[in-house]
Amino acid sequence: MIIIETERLILREFNNNDVMILYSIFSDAETMKYYPSPFNLEQTKNWIEKNKQRYREDGYGLWAVCLKESQEIIGDCGLVKQIVDGKTEVEIGYHIHKNHWSKGYATEAAKSCMKYGFDRLGQDKLISIIDPKNGPSIRVAEKNGFIKEKESFIFNKIHDIYSVQVW
Repeated sequence: MIIIETERLILREFNNNDVMILYSIFSDAETMKYYPSPFNLEQTKNWIEKNKQRYREDGYGLWAVCLKESQEIIGDCGLVKQIVDGKTEVEIGYHIHKNHWSKGYATEAAKSCMKYGFDRLGQDKLISIIDPKNGPSIRVAEKNGFIKEKESFIFNKIHDIYSVQVW
């Protein structure tokens, strides 16, 4: 099911046929540099199942980011509920395979998810949880108007919390 269409991308729900292509992305050490470790096949399957559960329960989650021309999955991007300092927040999260870095895809996908969060979900604030050493992810957030709000201990280490308010 297509959720969002941009100039160059389609964001759609994950399905079980996406396991191997997503595994090729999530098992890459450089792409997953800011995660505790790359994913194995079972973790990738669980990632897809967790997002399918989010689609059912929340009406949103992380979606497959596909190039419009070829339909190739190049990563994921979407909205997920996170608990930050005891408060439920909605985060824009994204992973783009290293072969597609520096082409503006993460910025384009995240911007479309920000619009979706504000316009379709009625959120008045969105966040991104970013490892302080992840300069490219910080640039994506800043290009989309996010500013560093605070630091928070989440996912077993300190992360920067970037946020943007409804326009």
